[in-house]
Amino acid sequence: MEEPLALHPVKLYVYDLSKGMARRLSPLMLGKSTERHRRRPASAAASRPLAHTSIIVHKDEFFYGSGGISSCAPGGTLLGPPDTVVDLGNTEVTEEIFLEYLSSLGESMFRGESYNLFEHNCNTFSNEVAQFLTGRKIPSYITDLPSEVLATPFGQALRPLLDSIQIQPPGGNTFSRHNGQS
Repeated sequence: MEEPLALHPVKLYVYDLSKGMARRLSPLMLGKSTERHRRRPASAAASRPLAHTSIIVHKDEFFYGSGGISSCAPGGTLLGPPDTVVDLGNTEVTEEIFLEYLSSLGESMFRGESYNLFEHNCNTFSNEVAQFLTGRKIPSYITDLPSEVLATPFGQALRPLLDSIQIQPPGGNTFSRHNGQS
């Protein structure tokens, strides 16, 4: 008789990089007038944080930025504790298989030079890893926000500047299967 596989919890840490400023300023930045805002519900994007996300599994936090895939103890970046924790379920994927998978991602899709603030970022990474581990995507309010911002005149005006931004939360270690980082 085979032993049942162990289940490992998978969490999504969500950090508001703007510390609440995006929520307060987005009606102005997204082209919504104050008057119009009073009469209608705020746009979906207007109520969302500027999110950095990471995946917590096998007792470590994994994230992606302009330095590539990194890891640290949960909450161990200089961002401090997450603003929100989303339970993504459990995985049967062992730590060994997961680390091999991350190593493969770090050598292909998620190299540091592939980072793009709007199209290939920490949220893209978290979504990819969440699906690998649990079969579930991260919440769409996180993954849809870049396209919603870029669909506004303000987003289009700022795109050249925003495309040049490279984000790498300090406090993590660059992930490498060969250096023993987990």
